[in-house]
Amino acid sequence: MLFNTLLEGEAAPGLEAYSGIIVMVLLFVAMYFFMIRPQKKQEKKDAEMRQNLAVGDEVTTIGGIIGMVVSIKDETFVLETTKDKTKIRFLKGAVRTVDVKAADLAAQIMESKEAEAKDAEAADTEEKK
Repeated sequence: MLFNTLLEGEAAPGLEAYSGIIVMVLLFVAMYFFMIRPQKKQEKKDAEMRQNLAVGDEVTTIGGIIGMVVSIKDETFVLETTKDKTKIRFLKGAVRTVDVKAADLAAQIMESKEAEAKDAEAADTEEKK
């Protein structure tokens, strides 16, 4: 019965007054879940990345400059960009991505040293035999 009245162009008596408000609310809810919520998640992730910036991290700035962080202050950091030790000071907000974390780099170095030590130990035991 309601379907027939909608096809004929007539709306239910009480629904006509609230249909505009219902559509607006549904559009706002859809906009929140598809636009605002993901944007806030990304902003929170970016802020956390900038707060966890450490000396030794390799970063890319929003201007495309790539370098290694050599010092950090409250809202700024110093980036070393070339072999000539060129240093530039940036705001933390200028960081686009952290390419290589200093902790990850240190872990790789430790793993390679441990592997070299095991190889050297294996070579020594073969020589003794």
